[in-house]
Amino acid sequence: MTRAFLIVMDSLGIGGAPDADRFFNGDRPDTGANTLGHIAMARRLHMPHLDRLGLGAALRLASGVEAPGLGAAPQGLWGAATEVSLGKDTPSGHWELAGVPVPWAWHHFPDTSPAFPDELTRRICALAGTDGILGNCHAPGTEIVDRMGEEHLRTGWPICYTSVDSVLQIAAHVDRFGLDRLLELCRNLAPFVHAMRVGRVIARPFAGTPGRFARTPDRRDFAIAPPGDTILDLAVAAGRTTHAVGKIGDIFSQRGIGRVHKGRSDADLAYQLIGLADTAEPGSLTFANFVEFDTDHGHRRDVAGYAAALEWFDGVAGRLLGRMRPGDLVLFTGDHGNDPSWTGTDHTRERVPVLGWGVGTRAIGQVAFADVGASIAAHLDIPRPAHGTSFL
Repeated sequence: MTRAFLIVMDSLGIGGAPDADRFFNGDRPDTGANTLGHIAMARRLHMPHLDRLGLGAALRLASGVEAPGLGAAPQGLWGAATEVSLGKDTPSGHWELAGVPVPWAWHHFPDTSPAFPDELTRRICALAGTDGILGNCHAPGTEIVDRMGEEHLRTGWPICYTSVDSVLQIAAHVDRFGLDRLLELCRNLAPFVHAMRVGRVIARPFAGTPGRFARTPDRRDFAIAPPGDTILDLAVAAGRTTHAVGKIGDIFSQRGIGRVHKGRSDADLAYQLIGLADTAEPGSLTFANFVEFDTDHGHRRDVAGYAAALEWFDGVAGRLLGRMRPGDLVLFTGDHGNDPSWTGTDHTRERVPVLGWGVGTRAIGQVAFADVGASIAAHLDIPRPAHGTSFL
């Protein structure tokens, strides 16, 4: 039985989204945002493995950008995918890639201070056992921890914030507040927030002292469950083993998840993914997310860091492909954009690349996010999701 590997390079957009003008960073629409294109124009990228599959060709297809260093003639499957869900967030992108577009509009908290309704603030305080919360606004995570971390140490109140995404994030010091207490708070709060159509509650533990605060790798996402059967659900129902690498289990609310492979960094996850090339069972589905492109470089508007991470990951891709077996399928893609050259600190609405190994040279053109899940299902010979058409 053949195997399938679906690998999401979190936030690797390639521009060209036809509805980018409906999505914003502050007052600026995302029209013209291009994560890969702008990085490549700022720094010539060396990504021979993914470019050989068709990365540069996918960029040209999506947005017409000719990127220095990404001009290889494709030798793999290549194309560009367009999202239809009304969000540029992680759950929307991943669910739609897995065959389930989001059928509702997410709730977003207003960019005001306070940002949260009083009832939600009271619920947080009751669950946390505190007299108040800090933040209660839109903010970048590292900035608000630097700004309010000392007050958090003094009061013990959790730091609560949001963004243009449908999300509530809660940061707390692992010594002052406690990691287990933070996770329990977020876990118990999640059903209340999900009922508001807010996609995720994210626990953001941090450590250190004022001026030297740093996030720990114990982040947890408590996401609303997908509204339909994803390729993970369908694979498990068909008796197949599923492997979730990174935060995939959290994104899918642990549904359809067989074995979880976590790590303290993307480097740890790369080691585990490459190991699965040798150990994943016949007929299995491995679904992986590499998040540091997004968290460490996209949101922080770090062009050079994003470029270095892409070149590092290209080496990971090369080692992975070198271990594949005949009949395996590997697809590399993204879930949204996060252009590090753009205004603001939030995601950008973009198309994403679809690059494949295992089916020869194949130009698939412009496809839908849901076509990725349908193609994985076709390759594994399991029932297909309700949405999407296979490009295999």
